[in-house]
Amino acid sequence: MSFRLPHSAKNWLSFSGAVIALLSLLLIIFFWLISLNAQGGASYLGIISYIILPGILIFGLILIPAGMLRTRKKRQSIPERWPEIDLNVRSHRNAFFIFTTGTLLFVFLSAFGSYEVFHLSESVEFCGTLCHTVMNPEYTAYQHSAHARVACVECHVGSGANWYVRSKLSGLYQIYSVTFNKFPRPISTPVKNLRPARETCERCHWPQKFYTYNQKNEIHFLPDKQNTTWKIDLTLKLGARHSSQGLSEGIHWHINPDVHIEYMAADSTRQEIPWVRYTNIKTGERHTFIDDENPPDSLLKVNAKTRTMDCMDCHNRPSHDYRPPSFFVNSLLITDSIPKALPEIKSLAMELCEPEYGTNDSAMQAMRSGITSFYMQNYPVLAEKNVPLIKKAIRGLQTSYQQNIFPEMKVRWSAYPNNIGHLEFKGCFRCHNGNHVSSDGSVITRKCTVCHLINAQGTPDKMQLASYGKSLKFKHPVDIDNEWEESLCTECHTGLNP
Repeated sequence: MSFRLPHSAKNWLSFSGAVIALLSLLLIIFFWLISLNAQGGASYLGIISYIILPGILIFGLILIPAGMLRTRKKRQSIPERWPEIDLNVRSHRNAFFIFTTGTLLFVFLSAFGSYEVFHLSESVEFCGTLCHTVMNPEYTAYQHSAHARVACVECHVGSGANWYVRSKLSGLYQIYSVTFNKFPRPISTPVKNLRPARETCERCHWPQKFYTYNQKNEIHFLPDKQNTTWKIDLTLKLGARHSSQGLSEGIHWHINPDVHIEYMAADSTRQEIPWVRYTNIKTGERHTFIDDENPPDSLLKVNAKTRTMDCMDCHNRPSHDYRPPSFFVNSLLITDSIPKALPEIKSLAMELCEPEYGTNDSAMQAMRSGITSFYMQNYPVLAEKNVPLIKKAIRGLQTSYQQNIFPEMKVRWSAYPNNIGHLEFKGCFRCHNGNHVSSDGSVITRKCTVCHLINAQGTPDKMQLASYGKSLKFKHPVDIDNEWEESLCTECHTGLNP
């Protein structure tokens, strides 16, 4: 029995569609086999295999019936009517089996492709590497964060079809922005319309299971010739003294379910907060605090949206934290990635990180030549006898720089304030600056001991130690009298200070 196609299928348009569809199918299978063993670039292969080529395949399939209809219209002299299917007619029977088999195959491939597209678009590699230039800072910082093993979508999307669809719709504009170079440099934050933190963060971080007091040991290095070590040991009051007291006090009291804290921000980055309202849900007690040095104007009161405080108001850089040079240079000295034996290396390293370089390559060159020439000019004997130490310092500084500063996207610590703490950014002092006063005279406190106790501080050979249960008064590493009590840390600390 010979196999024959209907006469209407014998035209160049249908033939072209069949060739396009067949080639697309073969390429999909080919790229799928490659992706099984691909070590890198799987996101690009996925885009081609599961999005671009299927679109071309569908286009080819559409051309086949389009050509048949066109041929049929040309040959018909009678009024147009619905096509008839008679399985006793060989050409009808062949067309029917081809259509049925093709449809079943297409449905199977569509289901498989949809499944692969879903997993591809939810993968970390897709989020971080597809738009390499744009997302490189976020992807790099994420890989060195505490959430490096948590998929991007766990925080940015969460579970459920509703938020998945929302994320893909917003992604359409992002594709447009990248394609036509419309994206800002750096990418603006905070990200609007994110899912509430309590629907994402609290899937792992239960409010009922927050820790009590916690110890924190800080090591700093002063920008002097000896790179003097300065230590400070703190007790952080994350929660109450005992776990049975829950969130009744401590830093995490701010998200106590019985407490409702709202605020208005005067800027898009939420760094200026002139209005705060506290409500005790159990007792009904309510206080509104106004910053008497920077009160909200009438337009802000009318137009600003009141935001309820949640995790992200403090933990605003949980996975994409770009550390200031003063932080990452300290870490390099602690691990000896930058040798402490090199005199003035702390101040020199921060000085080299300060300029806003045009490209990463120019920054790498500036660090290499800057460190080399500094020691050749100021410490020629050391430079001659300790070449390996100098090379080690160059490698260490370059590596950390590339993990925290990205010139092409204009990303650096100053572009993304981190609200944890109050040293390099306002953080806690956005509200706890001593200026927010209520109508009855209550003030949002600025006392250090509300959040932490200093157990020890000083250089390793001259440590001050507190008695058990007591706290030392903070001592500034550099003698500035009591000026630190009257001003905010950020007035001096810019990310390039000790």
